[in-house]
Amino acid sequence: MGSMPGMPGMEHDLPPFSFGRALAFHPSANWAFLVLSVVLLVLYAAGCVRLWRRGDKWPVGRPIAWVLGLVTMVLVTCTGVGQYGMVLLSAHMMQHMVLSMLTPILLLLGGPITLALRALRPAAKGSHGPRELLVALLHSRYVKVVSHPAFTIPLFIASLYGLYFTPIFDTLMKSEFGHFAMMVHFLAVGLVFFWPIMGVDPGPHRPGYVMRILELFVGMPFHAFFGVAIMMASGLMVGTFAHPPASLGVDPLSDQHLAGGLAWAFSEIPTAVVLIALTFQWAKSEERQSRRKDRAAERNGDQELEAYNAYLARLEQRSAG
Repeated sequence: MGSMPGMPGMEHDLPPFSFGRALAFHPSANWAFLVLSVVLLVLYAAGCVRLWRRGDKWPVGRPIAWVLGLVTMVLVTCTGVGQYGMVLLSAHMMQHMVLSMLTPILLLLGGPITLALRALRPAAKGSHGPRELLVALLHSRYVKVVSHPAFTIPLFIASLYGLYFTPIFDTLMKSEFGHFAMMVHFLAVGLVFFWPIMGVDPGPHRPGYVMRILELFVGMPFHAFFGVAIMMASGLMVGTFAHPPASLGVDPLSDQHLAGGLAWAFSEIPTAVVLIALTFQWAKSEERQSRRKDRAAERNGDQELEAYNAYLARLEQRSAG
């Protein structure tokens, strides 16, 4: 492969691949993702500070998950991984899997929509502010469509097979912008797919926990088979990585098999993380329902006792009369 458009001489600039070099911050970092990460971190921190100053509680695990999600996004877009991702399928697949499977899960566990709804002040009567616009968006037909399993599951599957098994991938990889567009797409697809399943934020589609688990297991087998198909392929699946720079000393078919292994592994690890998160959410939901039932039973018991006391009082009045 010659020099990539927009990246002249890359094949002479990259040293032999190692995880230490790949994870090092690089001067040619993807500044769009870096700026986005900083903005999201500042906005989330501002929301937390507003709640804490107000005396409201915000679970400490949520900001930790949010920060970890942003860190994973920066690691695969603003370090050497981004550079290697233009010439090695394994590095590109690492970006894909992290942005579509790991980063979204962590960001969703941060509960950014719930934080925004609690931190934003309601607008004056008769006007619409950011909070009202966010509520309207959550109840819009658009969000109902893009968060429905009939949309999210096919999109999740098509993002794998429709991209790597068609000429679309090689077309996008002809430029840095095409590669950047893929990274944005991977992140968006992951957020849309996992939000109805394990997101802690409110949404138009919130089925029971059994149905959420079923939704997860509908998509994951296709993901695992995708990884196995790449691992077992006897020829190169995409032409972009057919001729990696000689300085890397990488066999493209072996690198493709490694990429398939990464895709397969990421169908297992995030699934376990999501199942653990769902289990905790389910347990908390059952606990809240149990407390509500107990409070309702107490109120009913008090009402029955008051009615019985009133009945006794009436009997006593009749006897006295």
